[in-house]
Amino acid sequence: MSHPDAPTRERLLTAAKQLFLEKGADQVSLRSVNATAGLNPGAVHYHFGSREGLVSALLERELRPLWTERMRALSGSPDVRDLVAALVEPFAELVSTRDGRVLCHLLARSALPTGRLPHVSSLFAPAPFEVLIGRALPGLSPREVTERCRLAFSLVMETYGRPLTKMPAEPSGFPRTETVVAFVLAGLTAPPLHG
Repeated sequence: MSHPDAPTRERLLTAAKQLFLEKGADQVSLRSVNATAGLNPGAVHYHFGSREGLVSALLERELRPLWTERMRALSGSPDVRDLVAALVEPFAELVSTRDGRVLCHLLARSALPTGRLPHVSSLFAPAPFEVLIGRALPGLSPREVTERCRLAFSLVMETYGRPLTKMPAEPSGFPRTETVVAFVLAGLTAPPLHG
């Protein structure tokens, strides 16, 4: 079901994306987003509640389809390597373009402090991802699965999002995708801790 204010929300999201990609999110005021969208000064607050709400909605719109399609393609009971590849490969593809690097950076800065995106149903559907990992690794306790998934997520976000850099537009220095997949896979499938 579409939101009754969908056209206005889309105008704001499109304006925010354009400005964030041009200038970097830190340099963009909500006033400039409203003005670029041709709307009144309170439009972002009315439709998204806050700057964080706007950023989360933008990331969800831009990035969710990449992971949703990937996860949907994993039918039945996928193995752990397929799940890890479905998490990592969209990031590796995103960072091959400047716009993708900016979006990954924004995602890392939004999600890393809390381990999840504020305000929106989660982008990567951590519960289903965790559930699938738990099914694929029945020897691990639920707590161990949750902790390992959180560590894997943090590592991937740090690797591709570079949350500490000012502007993430530089293309150099990402590890090979196969290396990241192998490293995350090793962590998730490490022997269970007993006691």
